[in-house]
Amino acid sequence: MKYFKNVAVVMLFSLASVSGFSQIKPLDATLSNYQYPFEVYFKDLNSQKQNLKMAYMDVKPQKLNGKTVMLLHGKNFNGAYWEQTAKDLSAKGFRVIIPDQIGFGKSSKPQSYQFSFAQLASNTKAVLDDLKIDKIIVLGHSMGGMVATRFTLMYPETVEKLVLENPIGLEDYKALAKYQTVDEAYQSELKNTAESYKNYQLKFYYDNKWKSEYQPWLDLIAGWTLHKDYPQVAWNAALTSDIIFNQPVVYEFKNIKTPTLLIIGTRDRTAIGKDRAPKEIQPTMGQYQELGKKTQRQIAGSKLVELENVGHLPHIEVYDKFWNALYDFIK
Repeated sequence: MKYFKNVAVVMLFSLASVSGFSQIKPLDATLSNYQYPFEVYFKDLNSQKQNLKMAYMDVKPQKLNGKTVMLLHGKNFNGAYWEQTAKDLSAKGFRVIIPDQIGFGKSSKPQSYQFSFAQLASNTKAVLDDLKIDKIIVLGHSMGGMVATRFTLMYPETVEKLVLENPIGLEDYKALAKYQTVDEAYQSELKNTAESYKNYQLKFYYDNKWKSEYQPWLDLIAGWTLHKDYPQVAWNAALTSDIIFNQPVVYEFKNIKTPTLLIIGTRDRTAIGKDRAPKEIQPTMGQYQELGKKTQRQIAGSKLVELENVGHLPHIEVYDKFWNALYDFIK
């Protein structure tokens, strides 16, 4: 397959860049040698003439309170980073469903797939249908916020409450930045290393302050770059980057009628394609201290909790503040 020709180059570049990151272990495309915090199940999907597997965790509490929460991961993550959130929700009696979207985590990485947020939402609904879950609280982080928004718009009767944690898609990136083809995005993804991922996370997530508890979420994506499967992972990452850029949800927030909470770390400056935008526009992109307020005004009756001087990952960086905001809204 033509997109996987650069395996040797990728491996050599990754290994040369990984000095100082020796604790990071190579991980295959479906993380088969990485153990998630809870038992993993698989939904068989026949989608777009392909047989695919969608991984998910189903965390059941000892004493059910009758409510179910679905946690949707971001683009650079998978369901594993919801571990503490799921444990605390379970302790309060919530059943917790944590999917890995197709193209992510332990789920299939198809070579050819027409990715869309509607398709991801449809796949996710198929998991819930199998589990006979017809009412749910949805929490989406980062790209998961775009999936959660589309899911809520497609299945409003299913979603009791919607929580968006530093979602991307609060502005229309394609109106601000130059388009990048999938092939260009793929070549960019191939250049990722443990070091480049850490530098990105330091800058955009953690205000250049690294803590040991952040390491597992670096290890997961950095480990991919050390494995021969990485071109397959990079190709899926390029395909999903394309839908983030080309399928905005910002114009449809006004159509959400579901009770909604926005948890916004105001230090976040994440903006897709910022490096491809005109220099004078770049500083105006990803201004979450403004985007959170703007989005709240668009979603009728929504609640906004702003976390001052917090970046893109509140549920990792300031877990207690994140948890208090979440639980106060869903209890």
